[in-house]
Amino acid sequence: MCDWAEAQECRILAEGVPLDETQTADAARVGVVHPERVRLLQVSGMPSPENKAFIEAVGRARLVPPDTEALTVGHGIYVNSGYWGIRSLVVHELVHVSQSEKLGGVRGFYARYLAECFSHGYPNGPMEQEAMKVEAAFFDDES
Repeated sequence: MCDWAEAQECRILAEGVPLDETQTADAARVGVVHPERVRLLQVSGMPSPENKAFIEAVGRARLVPPDTEALTVGHGIYVNSGYWGIRSLVVHELVHVSQSEKLGGVRGFYARYLAECFSHGYPNGPMEQEAMKVEAAFFDDES
């Protein structure tokens, strides 16, 4: 998974677009240390590693369903085209970027995130819950 994720981050960083001014401010607000490194890449279906072991672990060969709204890998964020431009979604994913920075990158992030998903179930892991709470508080503060 980590080799796959690192390759995806490289793809997003090469092909994606930088954050705009509002997104850069949002990134700093949620704790991203290097918002200038973040890139967004619009995709029509979410890429996913395919592995027979995932069938046993998550009930399907693809770890990430194609209709997933967004996926963060390091400083790269895939955004499903049906969700492009949704600020709250990007804020949520920027929390994951911040978590990744704190955990030393893709490998540190996914080691912990996947362990939490398997032990708590998605979306009940602490990292996902943190992203959801920060996203909700972010927009409550703007009301």
